[in-house]
Amino acid sequence: MIGAIAIGLAAGVVAGLLGVGGGVLFVPGLVLFLGLGQHQAEATSLLAIVPVALVGAYKQDRYGNVRRTDALLAGVLSVAGVAAGVALANALSGAALRVAFALLMLLIAAQLVRRTLSE
Repeated sequence: MIGAIAIGLAAGVVAGLLGVGGGVLFVPGLVLFLGLGQHQAEATSLLAIVPVALVGAYKQDRYGNVRRTDALLAGVLSVAGVAAGVALANALSGAALRVAFALLMLLIAAQLVRRTLSE
């Protein structure tokens, strides 16, 4: 229970600060600290992100930072994508999902470093 509380608080701070939705911390935290399998961690993260995203979007909107048309388009299209992604995730092993998640994190980190250094 304490691990879930710590993961939730940390993910909330990071989501509000960096806009990552919390999943960047939820999935590894659920796997490493709560012992969930990769499939369970990803599924649990999808549900846990809902309130984080709602509150974060509401607060950011109050600052005028939300581009509603872009958000609506991305959100509607992601519904179809998530259905396909869940089916694919369940066809893969937990180890393959962990590797894919790690590679995604590395790719995103590399892109952020590259863009920051070129500014």
